[in-house]
Amino acid sequence: MNLLKGTFVACLCAATLIGCDSKKKDVTVSSVDKTVEIVNTDRILDLSVGKVKTTLASLTVADSFPRNISKGKKDWNLVGVTDWCSGFWPGVLWYAYEYSKDPVIKAGAEKFTAPLKEIAYTPADNHDIGFMVYCSYGNGYRLTGNEEYKTVMLAAADTLATLYNPKVGTILSWPVMVPKLGYNTIIDNMMNLELLFWAAKNGGDKSLYDIADSHAEKSMKYLVRPDYSIYHVALFDEATGKFRKGITHQGYADESMWARGQGWGIYGFAMSYRETGKEEYLETSMKLADHFLERLPEDGIPYWDFDDPKIPDAPKDASAASLIACGMLELAGQVKDEALKEKYTNAAKALMEKLESDTYFSGDTNEALLLHSTGHLPNNSEIDVPIIYADYYFMEALLRLEKLK
Repeated sequence: MNLLKGTFVACLCAATLIGCDSKKKDVTVSSVDKTVEIVNTDRILDLSVGKVKTTLASLTVADSFPRNISKGKKDWNLVGVTDWCSGFWPGVLWYAYEYSKDPVIKAGAEKFTAPLKEIAYTPADNHDIGFMVYCSYGNGYRLTGNEEYKTVMLAAADTLATLYNPKVGTILSWPVMVPKLGYNTIIDNMMNLELLFWAAKNGGDKSLYDIADSHAEKSMKYLVRPDYSIYHVALFDEATGKFRKGITHQGYADESMWARGQGWGIYGFAMSYRETGKEEYLETSMKLADHFLERLPEDGIPYWDFDDPKIPDAPKDASAASLIACGMLELAGQVKDEALKEKYTNAAKALMEKLESDTYFSGDTNEALLLHSTGHLPNNSEIDVPIIYADYYFMEALLRLEKLK
């Protein structure tokens, strides 16, 4: 599909969003320190939904999900149900349906959501159950009210909670890594707490709230550094609960600032404030966001890690930019001060203005919406390629901006 050049962005959202106004209008926005170009969200959403529908028509196996696109290729590489990214594609479909009300896209969302049911009823082997189930079933339940979806989500929350260690006060992130690392908790896990908070309010055991709150509190204490950058991984003594040290797994170095990790923190602590009302979570999110903005390079898109010595020749990470745009908008929705609301909203708009450019928006290059994401550089995996969660959060941010109109 040939896309018009100029202003582009993409659509979709996280489970906290509500329906968006579909009237056609342009919105002039301002970044923190400069005027951002006009963003026509409706036109971009229309283009993005069309592209998603075209991709949907090419996918026939319901338990195979887009994850990344290899360099020089056009089609998504697919993964199975148990891959941590399996929930993002059905999430993209649900939000394409939310905007378009297209029954074909709805049917596709239902088709790709259904296979993930097994995650809720299989013993937990990682913390990513929230990504896998909340992005798929959560969005589906919000849009359809399907009671079966609610049942699956409640079961998934109970399964995720089995990884909680009360001595440590956190959810174990990677059971498979315990022999090598010991008990570990990663910053990504902040995003999976939303499933627990939701379940506690919607018929699940009230202890799920306490588990999520404890995990957020311990993550704030041990994963957030004094300068408000973030460790990727916190290691604990499983028997005593004592914090051992902070390290990285996907960043450049233990003490470096891994861009996507900063995003998980900004968004995760803002969401935790929304669910608990605890001011320390809001303050943490704000300081994480401010530190990100202070270190953001002049071109407005983060490198995969802010401390990679190869900068400016290091890879960028569009997935971190789209995620952080969502986190900034979540944060803007929680702060009371109007000046702060404007600051974080404009920061999100500035990120989106960069992502909509021909440099980052795929156009007809391939099936993805965004180019230039970096998954796991130390493992030489998914470097400077499209990745499905970049599209998911990119689309979420656009629908959030559409709602602001």
